[in-house]
Amino acid sequence: MLGGRSFFYRRLPSPLHAARAGVAATWALALIAAVLVLFHPLILLALTLAVLGAGTASGLGHRLRRTLRTAAIVAVPIVAINVLVSREGLTVFARLGDLGPFGQGDLTIEALVYGMVVALKVTLLMLVTTLASLAVDPDELLRAMRRLSYRSALTASLSTRMIPLLAADSARMAEAQHTRPGGARTGARGRVALFGAIVGGSLDRAMDVAATLELRGFAVGRSKSLRVSHPARPWSRHDIAFMCSAVTILALAALGRLTDAASFQAYPLIHMPVTLATLALCVALIAAVLLPFADRRGIDP
Repeated sequence: MLGGRSFFYRRLPSPLHAARAGVAATWALALIAAVLVLFHPLILLALTLAVLGAGTASGLGHRLRRTLRTAAIVAVPIVAINVLVSREGLTVFARLGDLGPFGQGDLTIEALVYGMVVALKVTLLMLVTTLASLAVDPDELLRAMRRLSYRSALTASLSTRMIPLLAADSARMAEAQHTRPGGARTGARGRVALFGAIVGGSLDRAMDVAATLELRGFAVGRSKSLRVSHPARPWSRHDIAFMCSAVTILALAALGRLTDAASFQAYPLIHMPVTLATLALCVALIAAVLLPFADRRGIDP
């Protein structure tokens, strides 16, 4: 059970937190796009170092390290399943005979390497999404979405606000279970009882919120009285820096995808050239991700 608000947004003195939410979200989406289109292991490792460095510069390094430990647990079955299932590689390092539904158990180096690449990509996606959830202000992002769909933005805002409450409820109920004279239930029965109590409480809270919104006039649709105007916020140096970083990351990812700088092929034989262009692309991606964090002026929370 995660305690408190350990994985929810909290304003910290960092350039990423100082940037407007739309720009920070665009920067995170650019990183996700780069992770999805690039397959060269060396480049993915460079992106991993860059994201960890960005997390440290944002004051979130310890939380990303926790995510990294969780990703390591997820990565093991990804690699194992790919090695057992894939039959496209030619370099066999072990023969296990007949594996029933998995067919002939010829384990190949190509399947092992490809499974490791997929696991690395999943790890990177987990790191980027964790960093975004901790550094992008959800309220500010949803205020920007109101121009597109007011009701959807309201629903999303209420949902994100309910998640910390559910986490707090679960922590309080688990503590209350331990204070009972007979002690808390253990095993599956205890978890089912705790889950049922959380669901029941969330339904009661949902009814209360719905009744409150109806009393305030949200049921009759959007009216002029519900519109809240916010003054235009000028672009800061951090907004410009992270937007330029996002554009550069996308351009480098497209360059690596369209050229031989990030060429990678796992089957039937591993093809993973490491050239000067590959090394230059790694350095350029690290610089593009980390340079916006160099300017720390005006980042007071």
